[in-house]
Amino acid sequence: MAGTMLAGAAGACETTLRSSDTHPDGYPTVAAVQEMGRILEEKTGGRLCIEVFHSAQLGEEKDTIEQTRFGVIDLNRISMAPFNGLIPETAILSLPYLFRDVDHLHNVLDGPVGEQILDLFTAQDLIALAFYDPGARSFYNRTKPIKSIEDMKGLKFRVIQSDVFVDMVAALGANAVPMPYGEVYSSIETGVIDGAENNWPSYESSGHFEVAKYYTLDEHTMVPEVLVMSKTAFEKLSPEDQEAVRAAAKESVPFNREKWAAREKESEEKVLAAGVEVVRDLDKAPFQAAMAPVYEKYAATPEMKQLVEEIRATE
Repeated sequence: MAGTMLAGAAGACETTLRSSDTHPDGYPTVAAVQEMGRILEEKTGGRLCIEVFHSAQLGEEKDTIEQTRFGVIDLNRISMAPFNGLIPETAILSLPYLFRDVDHLHNVLDGPVGEQILDLFTAQDLIALAFYDPGARSFYNRTKPIKSIEDMKGLKFRVIQSDVFVDMVAALGANAVPMPYGEVYSSIETGVIDGAENNWPSYESSGHFEVAKYYTLDEHTMVPEVLVMSKTAFEKLSPEDQEAVRAAAKESVPFNREKWAAREKESEEKVLAAGVEVVRDLDKAPFQAAMAPVYEKYAATPEMKQLVEEIRATE
């Protein structure tokens, strides 16, 4: 009966937009796009609906980006890293220790810099609608608590396959080991690597806290997620419905942030209950100072340097 009701509701829409996400059902980004769909259906009187295909049902991120650019997929929630090759400015948001805290991140993304970066997607046949919260990534390991930059030396950390992350770890005196996410648990357990880096929910849900019981909140990166729409699909809509899509996306952002904060808190409580040692009062200054060569490499042009300065100057 529930399936019939859902089918009936979807059938009432003139247009159902297909949205992709690699995260599982219930994840804050998936829930946020579903909330956007609820708002959009309300704003358009049922003309527009969104169906979210979570858990990589439509493919992994690299494939779905191309499908969205060509109009095969209407909407897509994507991590920022895969866009670095297409839109160089997006790499700036991956630079280590760029954001002072979550409030600073939100102020940047909600302000002129955020709008400037969203506008750059149009040239790639995408309409960037909103940023979603990523969580802060921090280091964890099986060996010892990291209380200073000296404690990083010689440790082997798994990183995502990103040159920025490899160079960041090297600049801190440690060794970066790019590897698939699914191999991290056993690699830490067997000593192939000492640890990895990620946000609270990933550290908890992956079970990595079971084999790497030292978590240092250095919060080196806060790389936002981005919600994009196919330019082809967007331009098929009336101006009124285009505005409704943009407004619904923006209105889903506070919902995403609320869901993410709750998920972080839940994961933190579970990890602490398991006896993990968390280093909170870290002097980040030496870590930040060590990033000079990373910034020289990835913010090399006057335009990139200006963007970094604008972000740093944002209150």
